[in-house]
Amino acid sequence: MNMTFPILFEDEHFVAINKPPGILMHRTRISEDTVFVVQLLRDQLDQRIFPIHRLDRATSGVVIIGKSAEAASQMGEQMMDKSVVKKYIAIVRGWPPENGTIDYALADPDSGKGHLQAITHFTRLGSSEIEAAIGLRYKTARFSLIEAQLETGRRHQIRKHFAHLNYPIINDQRHGDVKQNHYFRDVFLLKRMFLHAHRLEFRHPFTQQMVGISAPVDAEFDQTLELLELKPFMPAI
Repeated sequence: MNMTFPILFEDEHFVAINKPPGILMHRTRISEDTVFVVQLLRDQLDQRIFPIHRLDRATSGVVIIGKSAEAASQMGEQMMDKSVVKKYIAIVRGWPPENGTIDYALADPDSGKGHLQAITHFTRLGSSEIEAAIGLRYKTARFSLIEAQLETGRRHQIRKHFAHLNYPIINDQRHGDVKQNHYFRDVFLLKRMFLHAHRLEFRHPFTQQMVGISAPVDAEFDQTLELLELKPFMPAI
């Protein structure tokens, strides 16, 4: 598989890419996939690379990767002490509050520690109501574009948190609304999950300069923003 990732930032220590949806970061025992971000980017750069964090298969957006073990370790420490700002945008069902904090513990089967604290801060960037009889009760459907900022980094945290509030992310096959997802896939012919890591901010551990990296959404996400009349609320890149 030939795939070249858009480079959003690069220096001698790090490279940041705009990960497309539908591809895993690296090999895992629970998947039979044979193509992964880490291997493809290694080939693209023609050098060894060192992953620092990850995005779900279905999530797109900014991923930063170290060019050395030391660089990955330095940035990993910043991730652990929560000094790295990670902002996501998502299209959700309904009209959530204008802003809020979701503090709802989530199971972490990989750690063996049961439920762990999980905190997500969010802002509703804008809302819409379109003519789409998705449910049986109403002839219209409501949607919102939200920006979420992670304070913790649990698996599927944003997806689980908005499902918990009953504002699930559109086309989230695991935690979303089945009826909405079928409608988007069968009627609108839109298949991707609408969650995108759109900005990463950090202090460069070697230069001490503040760095901000933004990733534009892909064509399908942009098309959906137009369809749902949410595009005017998109944050600037």
